[in-house]
Amino acid sequence: MRPTTTSRQRLAALATTATLALLGGLATASPASADKPQGGHCARQSKIRVPGAQVQEVACLDDLTTAGTVASGHTNPNDWAGLNAAGTVNPTGVPGIQVDGYFPDTSTTNTNHGWNHDAQYVLRIPDHWNGGLVVSGAPGVRAQYANDFIISDWVLSKGYAFASTDKGNTGAAFYRDGSAPGGSIREWNARVTELTLASRATLRQVYAKAPQRTWMVGISNGGYLTRWQLENRPDLYDGGIDWEGTLFRAEGPNLFTYLPTALKNYPRYAATGDQGAHDAMIAAGFAPGSEFLWPFHYSYYWDLTQRIYREEFDPTWDGSLEAGVPFCASGTPSCDADYDYASRPQAVKDAVASVSLTGRIGKPMLTVQGTLDTLLPAKTDADVYDRLIDQAGSGALHRYYSVEDGTHTDGLYSAYPDRLRPLLPCARSAFDALTAWVERGTAPPADGFVARPAGGDIVNTCTL
Repeated sequence: MRPTTTSRQRLAALATTATLALLGGLATASPASADKPQGGHCARQSKIRVPGAQVQEVACLDDLTTAGTVASGHTNPNDWAGLNAAGTVNPTGVPGIQVDGYFPDTSTTNTNHGWNHDAQYVLRIPDHWNGGLVVSGAPGVRAQYANDFIISDWVLSKGYAFASTDKGNTGAAFYRDGSAPGGSIREWNARVTELTLASRATLRQVYAKAPQRTWMVGISNGGYLTRWQLENRPDLYDGGIDWEGTLFRAEGPNLFTYLPTALKNYPRYAATGDQGAHDAMIAAGFAPGSEFLWPFHYSYYWDLTQRIYREEFDPTWDGSLEAGVPFCASGTPSCDADYDYASRPQAVKDAVASVSLTGRIGKPMLTVQGTLDTLLPAKTDADVYDRLIDQAGSGALHRYYSVEDGTHTDGLYSAYPDRLRPLLPCARSAFDALTAWVERGTAPPADGFVARPAGGDIVNTCTL
């Protein structure tokens, strides 16, 4: 079925946002202010030495939220473009210390600050600290400021320190960091662990005590990072929020078991309404009712995601080509529409296995997933991971909330306000439920379906 004229207009209006979401941009750092008396604004900032960092720049800011950091140059709006719905209300006016910098690395994909250096991080320490730390990693292939609007602003206003990493490689060519297949993604997990340890130590320098609680929160690939950390380094965290995380499984499902089906069948469905092509898409895991989102995802996500992640794990598929042939028709040589993960060499499965998830989480975790996620469909991702957690015997530590009409990127809500709802307020509600569970023993709601409310401020409120 062809998109309507209105749909095409909406998709065109979203094109710039999608491009910014993938590529990111440049921010300029300000010099650090003078040290302040202990107990005052930015107290003890001169004590900061981020362990292991190659570069650090310390700044005393009147407002650590995006309301202040956009103007001061201490964030990059291109990093977080498209991740929030229009009308999202964020808190402002949180004074404190910001530390920008990078850890030693050999790759140079991140251009923030003009550094052209990967393993960049940001650490924000509010003057009125509640003793907690929230750690995150960038979603997709974005850089360290990607979570500033959707996570940092909100947790800072509640008194938490906030730290985020670019994961050690960024951009559509993230696979060029010089590592073996799967190595770029293995680095993601190592960089999160590195930043968590460094941030905890830095907070001790500033406040003479380590965080009482450390939380891991992430969206998309950041959700994957939450899962991996709670499976492999639960000693570092008190709990985590998995917001539509990516599932890597050597035996499947994974990106390569359903995206090629979309690349092969969607063009035929779009051109002729072919029922067989449509049914193949649904069988691959895409949700019935998500068809109106398929044109946008084909144009901006499915093709690029398949090619660049396949290049990361299976660079020999397309021979001397790098990340295949964009938008190729099935039958074209080295076309990712014809990629067959099951038939690929064992070495490819081994590379995926090196970043795979098991479900053996060691600390409490809440998962939030939209029913209309059209990049990481629930059927191939969150539903499967929920079962893995139960099979691993960790079900008592997990809650899974399926949010009606939520999709992968809240920025799409503005184009379809009658069909979609933002997930951000549900993720915030989940965080509050997680902290209450761990700190006060208040059990969160049971796993379940979060129905779309009949009215109210759907952009800023969500009841689990």
